[in-house]
Amino acid sequence: MLTLSAVEVRVLGSLMEKEMTTPEYYPLSLNALVNACNQKSSREPVMELSEAEVRTALFELETLELVRVLADARVSKFEHRMYDRLALRRPEVAALCLLLLRVPQTAAELRGRAERMYGFDDTAAVTSALERMAARQEQDGSPAPLVMQMARLPGARESRWMHRLGGNVEGMVAAQAVVLHEASAAASGLAERVVELERIVREMGERIEALESGT
Repeated sequence: MLTLSAVEVRVLGSLMEKEMTTPEYYPLSLNALVNACNQKSSREPVMELSEAEVRTALFELETLELVRVLADARVSKFEHRMYDRLALRRPEVAALCLLLLRVPQTAAELRGRAERMYGFDDTAAVTSALERMAARQEQDGSPAPLVMQMARLPGARESRWMHRLGGNVEGMVAAQAVVLHEASAAASGLAERVVELERIVREMGERIEALESGT
């Protein structure tokens, strides 16, 4: 299964985004790609990558056949190969791109943010694309999921999805487990306080009733 560094994830996601949102300026030069990686908008977290860091990431991604270098008479340009290398379709590329550029998101969030990349009919269409990538297999039949569904947080209507290319899946799942535990503990404490308040209100009601009846 692919395991990319944080810089490689950002470089790949940026190439995927620009291919769909600004095709007239794609493939990207190194300078344009650095600017795309360091955007302040549509990036979580925001990064400040140097040209050398991006160049190194491009070399690694080219080795993995995820990026292609197009030699030009004036300047080299770069494009991603997610369609042919991983046999992904446009809706899957759009959803995966957003997961690469941001923190875990719900299917509804992905649908809203994907408008410039791909027009999903509804949230179910996003979920279908995510499920295909979650069930992805290599040619030999071995599991090779690109995304995974995270546990739903208490009070949340939907569970979030995350990509599995960053190599720290266990860390992110563990971090969410801590959030779940803290939220559960807080909910438990709140429930206990509610029970106590109900007991106090009930006792006060009984006392008032006793006073009114003169007993």
